[in-house]
Amino acid sequence: MAPSTPRLLGFAGLLPQLAAGYILLENNNDWRFTALAMAYAYAALIFSFLGGLWWGLAAAAGARAPGWLWVAAVVPSLIALGSAWPWATGQRWPGPSMIVLGTGLIAALAVDWRLQKTGIAPEWWLSLRVPLSLGLGGITLAIGLI
Repeated sequence: MAPSTPRLLGFAGLLPQLAAGYILLENNNDWRFTALAMAYAYAALIFSFLGGLWWGLAAAAGARAPGWLWVAAVVPSLIALGSAWPWATGQRWPGPSMIVLGTGLIAALAVDWRLQKTGIAPEWWLSLRVPLSLGLGGITLAIGLI
């Protein structure tokens, strides 16, 4: 089991997305765009943050870090930036972008699993990453479908 501080802070990190989802379910048109924009920004931010975590684990592992990990560490930020394209160009947004980010957050578990398997991540890593990735990824997907 993950230590209490990262576990508490990690689960608290689901609250912004839950709040955005709640606002959207309230169907208040005055707050709809704000809730969607904040949900999108938060998902993109956290997805990029995951890449930063992986970069830090690779740096801490030194010579033990496999080459693929350095590449994997920059991919979330590139995907998050690319997912802003529809918004930046006036296309349909944010549904497709939220689907990309939600899927990416869940797919990130493949990297986390490999980090755990290779011993680069702490032994408790997956006990925290699985519920957080499924939670934030699932909420983000749900918001993308609203």
